[in-house]
Amino acid sequence: MSEHVLVVGTGRDFPARIRGLRSGTRTTVICDVAYVGRVADPGGNHRVIGVRGDAPMQEWVDLAAAVHRSDPFTRIGSFGERDQHPYAAIGQALGLTAHSRDTVALAHDKEAMRRRLRERGVDATASARVEDVGALRSFVRDHGLPCIVKPVSSSGSAGVTKVCSEGELDAAFASAGGSYLGIDNPGVLVEEFLEGPQFSVEAFSEAGEHQVVGITGKYSDPRTYVELGHVTPAELPAGQREEIEDHLVRVLDALGVEFGPTHTEIVLTEQGPRLIETHVRMGGDRIPELTRDVTGVDIDDCAARQTLGEKVLPDIRTQLTASARTEKASAIWFSAIDASGILEAIHGLEAARQLPAVTEVVPLTSEGAQVGAPTTSESRLAYARALSDTPQAAVAAARQATESLEFQLRVRPREPRTI
Repeated sequence: MSEHVLVVGTGRDFPARIRGLRSGTRTTVICDVAYVGRVADPGGNHRVIGVRGDAPMQEWVDLAAAVHRSDPFTRIGSFGERDQHPYAAIGQALGLTAHSRDTVALAHDKEAMRRRLRERGVDATASARVEDVGALRSFVRDHGLPCIVKPVSSSGSAGVTKVCSEGELDAAFASAGGSYLGIDNPGVLVEEFLEGPQFSVEAFSEAGEHQVVGITGKYSDPRTYVELGHVTPAELPAGQREEIEDHLVRVLDALGVEFGPTHTEIVLTEQGPRLIETHVRMGGDRIPELTRDVTGVDIDDCAARQTLGEKVLPDIRTQLTASARTEKASAIWFSAIDASGILEAIHGLEAARQLPAVTEVVPLTSEGAQVGAPTTSESRLAYARALSDTPQAAVAAARQATESLEFQLRVRPREPRTI
């Protein structure tokens, strides 16, 4: 029997990946109608279904079920974050293997995730969903400063503020209360501040078994927490690496993750690893590519193959064993500026691409765009990747490439004030 895979969300390049893995495989894409234009090669799919942005969950299920009755789906997949709720609902309704609605809800609702981990004895980080600044002040009285204020559901470091004084609480609450990157915000979360270096952990799960693929060191803006750089592998003693891996497995078990890629952010405190958040998807910021550079494991390829029912964990472990015999490090660094204006040009791209160890230099915005200080991941202007023998050398090469770029802005003069 040929496979018919329902991809929930635009799917990036995954519909084509999936079709290319097995002859006769067909794909149907269902996504928000506002994003239909982002479906790559729409004609390569058997059909593309657009759902109005304010549609209730049942409408997603009903549309998928209508197709399923006449042209049954054999598999379902979702490869981003925005469409995971309808993915889980459709999977449950049609009896297709998907993350449970509970697991997806926990991954998206950071306070529910915190509460689950405290109940299971996995991570005791104090947190609370706060309805107003008064409740935020009450949390600070109980747990002290500094604290982190952020949206209950968001990504890309959007709306995250480290609060060091009570005078900053109003602005932090307002920032966290917005909606970012197309993800509706159901509230504001405050957490105790976790002191220590930060890491992201890329893992892959199958039949409830979890395998860490890579641990990445993270460099963030100290004010906005927008991520400015990553390096794989992170520089960690073996004992600390094992602590992080053990903590990651306990987190994923508590959240009910059974399969697929996960991207988890962790702080290594003096008391041991503590969770920032986890996502039931592959990481952003080209971290899967950094991981592939070093380990040879293609997380996207594994996700596509697993969607078609293939067992991928044995291959991942074989590749990790082979890559352990070579020493390589891969890094990415992003350009961000404090000035605001209209971008007229980026100078030095070709010269940066010729620098030693640099593998890629890519602009992230185009001429004519309004740019400014980094407030979310979307604010960054360019990135460079580098591959070298050590993490320090890879980071240095990527930073050198981005720091060699020049950004030409057109700045509007201030309007004169009437006296």
